[in-house]
Amino acid sequence: MNRRVVITGSGFFSPLGNSAREVITAMEENRTAFERPGFDPDLVVAPVADFNLKTHTGRYKNARYLNRGAAFGVAAALRAVKAAGLSEGMLENAGLFVGAGPNLDLGHGVDDGLSALWILNFLPNTAASAIAALAGIHGESTTMSTACATTVQVVGEAFQKVRLGGLDIALAGGGDSRINPGAALAYKMAGALCTEPGDPSRVHRPFDRSRRGFVIGEGGGFVVLEALDHALKRGAPILAEVAGFGASMDGGNMTAPATSGRWMEKAVRKALTQAELLPADIDLVSAHGTGTQLNDGMEATLLARLFPGKSPRIMALKSWIGHLSTACGVVELAIGISLMARKFIPAVRNLEAPCASGLDFVRENRKIAFDTLLLQNFGFGGQNGALVVKKWTE
Repeated sequence: MNRRVVITGSGFFSPLGNSAREVITAMEENRTAFERPGFDPDLVVAPVADFNLKTHTGRYKNARYLNRGAAFGVAAALRAVKAAGLSEGMLENAGLFVGAGPNLDLGHGVDDGLSALWILNFLPNTAASAIAALAGIHGESTTMSTACATTVQVVGEAFQKVRLGGLDIALAGGGDSRINPGAALAYKMAGALCTEPGDPSRVHRPFDRSRRGFVIGEGGGFVVLEALDHALKRGAPILAEVAGFGASMDGGNMTAPATSGRWMEKAVRKALTQAELLPADIDLVSAHGTGTQLNDGMEATLLARLFPGKSPRIMALKSWIGHLSTACGVVELAIGISLMARKFIPAVRNLEAPCASGLDFVRENRKIAFDTLLLQNFGFGGQNGALVVKKWTE
C-alpha cells in the first residue's frame, strides 16, 4: 500500500530573505532584491545578502571545496534537519536527494592558486558528500542535474521512495549561484536575460505582453520528506503533504520549450493523477514564470488548456526572487508552503497587460486561504517537472 508523505522540515536561502517571515514581509512591502551587477550594468540580478556558510556548519574543513551554490544547499539542508526536529542518529538510514547545477564562473581559469583537490569544487556530488558528513546520513543518495526542473524532480524522486516504502525519511533539495560574468554571458548570448534599462525592480514582468527575459537569482533550499506514520510516531511538526509528482521530456529543442506545451502537460497531469485530484481541485498554481517570451507563452497555453473552465489563481515567485536555476523548484516549494500556512498569495509583480485572457493571474497581494498547490518547473533540454502539495489536515 502506498504511504502518505509529509514535509516535516524546510530551510531555504533566497534573495528576498531566508525565512517565511522575512519573505512575506518583503512581499507585503513590495520590496525586491533586484539590482544592477557591477560586471554588466545592462543586466539585473538578485543576490542573497550576508550569507556565511560557517554560521550554519561551524568549523568545517571541507567548506573550501563547496562552490557558492553548493554552500547554499548544504546550509539549507542543515536548517531543514533542525526544523524537522531530527536529532543525531535519526538520519542514519535516511535518503539524500540533491540537485546540482554547473555553478561555474566561465570567465575565470582553473590554473592558479588551487588546492590539490580543486576538482571537488566542480563535482556535482560534493554537496551531497558534505551534507551526509554533517548530518550523519548513511542511506542511499542521488545527485541530479536537469536544468531548471532539477529540484522539483529531486523532491519528486524522494517522495516516490518514501511513498513506496523504500525510505522513512528523505532530504531533498539543492542550491545554485550563477551571478558571475561567465554564466551571465552564456544566458545573455542565448537571449534569455532581461536587459531593459530603468528601475531594476520594474523591469521583470512574467506573463506580461512586454516581458523581456529573466533575472538571475541565487539561493538554495531543502525539505525533509517523511512517511506520515513515521512522522506522527515521533511527534514531528507537519508543514504540508506531498500528494503527487510528474516528470516528462519534450524530446525536442535543446533550449526552447515545445510551443504546444503537450509534454509539459503530461508531467502536470501525471502529478494530478497520482494525487487523485482533478484540475478543478487546484486552488493555486505556482508557475515557472521566467519572464521570457517563449516560456511564458507556452506556459499560458498549457494553463489555458489544463483549466478550460474556471482558472485557479496563478502566482509567479520569480517576479520576486529572480530565477534560481537549479534551486528554483525547492525554494519556490518552501516559500509556497509558507504562504499556505499564512494564507497569503503574492501578486505577479509588474503584470500590467497579461499575455493571455481567461487566466486568473494574481494582480495584487491577497490574504486568502488555499489548500492545494500545483508547482511546475520547466528547464533547458525539455525537462519538465510538477508537484502537487496539499495543506496538512489530520
